[in-house]
Amino acid sequence: MNQSATQQEVSLETAESLGLLPGEYEKIIEILGRKPNFTELSMYSVMWSEHCSYKNSILWLKKLPNRGPHLLAGAGEENAGLVDIGDGLACAFKIESHNHPSAIEPYQGAATGVGGIHRDIFTMGARPIAALNSLRFGDLASKQTRHLLQGVVRGIGNYGNSFGVPTVAGEVYFDPSYEVNPLVNAMSVGIVRHGDVVSAVSKGVGNPVYIAGAATGKDGIHGATFASEDISEDSADKLPSVQVGDPFQEKLLLEASLEAIATGAVVGMQDMGAAGITCSTSEMSEKGGCGMRIHLDKVPVRQDDMKAFEMLLSESQERMLIVVEKGREKEVEKVFEKWDIQYAVIGEVTEGNTLEYFMGDERVASVPADSLVLGGGAPVYEREYEEAPYFAEAQSLDLSNIPDPGCYREIAEKLIESPNIASKKWIYEQYDSMVQIGNTSGNAPSDAAVIRIPGSDKGLAVTVDCNARYVRNDPCKGTMIAVSEAARNIVCTGAEPSAVTNCLNFGNPYDKHVYWQFVNAIKGMREACLKFNTPVTGGNVSFYNQNAQGGPVFPTPTIGMVGTLREPAAHMTLHFKEEGDSIYLIGPLSDDFHSSEYLTIWHGIDLSRAPEFDLDTEARLHRAVLKIIKNGLIRSAHDLSEGGLFVALLESAMAGGLGFSINCPKGVRKDGFLFGEAQSRVLVSVAPGHCEAFEAELKELGSAFHLLGKTGGDSLRIDGENWGALKDWKKKYEERIGRAMA
Repeated sequence: MNQSATQQEVSLETAESLGLLPGEYEKIIEILGRKPNFTELSMYSVMWSEHCSYKNSILWLKKLPNRGPHLLAGAGEENAGLVDIGDGLACAFKIESHNHPSAIEPYQGAATGVGGIHRDIFTMGARPIAALNSLRFGDLASKQTRHLLQGVVRGIGNYGNSFGVPTVAGEVYFDPSYEVNPLVNAMSVGIVRHGDVVSAVSKGVGNPVYIAGAATGKDGIHGATFASEDISEDSADKLPSVQVGDPFQEKLLLEASLEAIATGAVVGMQDMGAAGITCSTSEMSEKGGCGMRIHLDKVPVRQDDMKAFEMLLSESQERMLIVVEKGREKEVEKVFEKWDIQYAVIGEVTEGNTLEYFMGDERVASVPADSLVLGGGAPVYEREYEEAPYFAEAQSLDLSNIPDPGCYREIAEKLIESPNIASKKWIYEQYDSMVQIGNTSGNAPSDAAVIRIPGSDKGLAVTVDCNARYVRNDPCKGTMIAVSEAARNIVCTGAEPSAVTNCLNFGNPYDKHVYWQFVNAIKGMREACLKFNTPVTGGNVSFYNQNAQGGPVFPTPTIGMVGTLREPAAHMTLHFKEEGDSIYLIGPLSDDFHSSEYLTIWHGIDLSRAPEFDLDTEARLHRAVLKIIKNGLIRSAHDLSEGGLFVALLESAMAGGLGFSINCPKGVRKDGFLFGEAQSRVLVSVAPGHCEAFEAELKELGSAFHLLGKTGGDSLRIDGENWGALKDWKKKYEERIGRAMA
């Protein structure tokens, strides 16, 4: 092989500077039968980074359930999960992180996270119909947090609004652990007909390989490596690792890709996300059991004198790698010309498994495709772990030693102005939630967003959930709760949970205590997903979310879940509907306030046990709620989560413009009953004529329930005390974050 100066053999020191371990460098030499050159070493460094290879997590990820009654594509089989939703249609969905880029450049970091996850969906032939997000930031009082929040929200809103896919749901939390390292998790949901699904595969010797979309530049080089290291004072120097997005180009690429797929001439397609051309060529080839010959000098570029490794590692956005059936090139090219999409034939499929890359006549790299990828030659590790020292302390807290302050209205007022509970209106009003006119939740809010499925009378219920404080305090139980709350939100809309995608945000996996959190979170997720028969279809692992001074973020295994609403008439919303309806609590009569927002902001205690929770009780609740919705016995349903019963009551009241009057039961602590966050509980309202049938149904199903009071009026009344006008509470609730951002 002829070698230029930049292609000469490189040393262990160079390998380590690229993030490779000494043992990994030796393994590369063993695979190649020689020392790699710089371009080849760069390729291995990105493909064997944590972000691409999951080398520190894959052994545990394989323990998650990946089979279910609706599953069409399981974890790792395609770019995104795929579930059957009936009528010959399938739902493609996935969630991924863009944390480190958003910490350095919040606008582009968030925007390109949205663009990347949508490409994962439409590269399968599915049309994106909904976007969701899960965001974590530091203290809202911090100028840095407000800067990051403003940039991230603008990035999500501007990209999504321009691209034309509604942002229908999400969650936002604030905690000092995320001060330097925010979390930006983006989810996309799309629809495709069963026969129109395209795989990310390369096959057919002699078939041409196309690159289509934006020109390749130097943005995003080593972005995957950047995502696999701690945030530090030097991270700002990694700004070139952050990609730059163009939603209008992506919209054209979407339409062109779907139309090209419809010709039947596309053999396989994959978007260029992390590791760019390196990733797409190697993963598609490995999956098809073939090789490729790629001519990098034919790749359209927007910067002169790009080196081979820069072109191979660039993560420039809005690009696709496409294998086309030989002889049918004109059909695909005609589509791209119609949509004004730049394209070029950059290579062909070859026999064997070798990837060869050329610049002119010079072969700059030659590597086996399978040696680069997860499941092939990429290394796999099981890290050591041990219980975090704080865990025993968290379990030891005795709530009986904490006095009931008695000033319940004052507590409630402080709670609703906590950024974790207050309305996120300032955020979601920057998103277009109604484009495509599929979102049914705009004027009728429900615990999960409900999207009409084009060409069907069914709907999709979608949600993202994770209370990271619960997970920090008890990783196993906290993650069970995250899965359970996602499923509970789906159920409260009248839909049946179908499958899960996850975004696992943790600190450094070499930290034994962080890895203990990760392992136990996987155990909890497995148990809950098996209980609800919601297989994990894939997602994303994001380690190294920490900084040298502040340590790791709260462990945050974000759960994205979809469910199918088979009868549109069964769509249940959360708002109170009519004066005089009875308000019931379904679930245990609990005053537990472990790990609650109340315990944290009022008593200043952040470390305690996870809230009261039992998986069997949760599953029984789901069956009961679905049954009473199906039988038309309730008018509203809203699960209890952050802020407990009071916040659930207030949210149902504000959404419906109706006040309420309730009485707390005897024998339980009033502060815990009103503000505790014990799980497996749902607040419902029942028409007067249905109360008898409602109670009889729940007794037959073995679900506990308690009559609290009535809807009506324009104020809140608790135990006979008037807590003031609903409109005043709503004003405080809705304006909190806007005031802080102003």
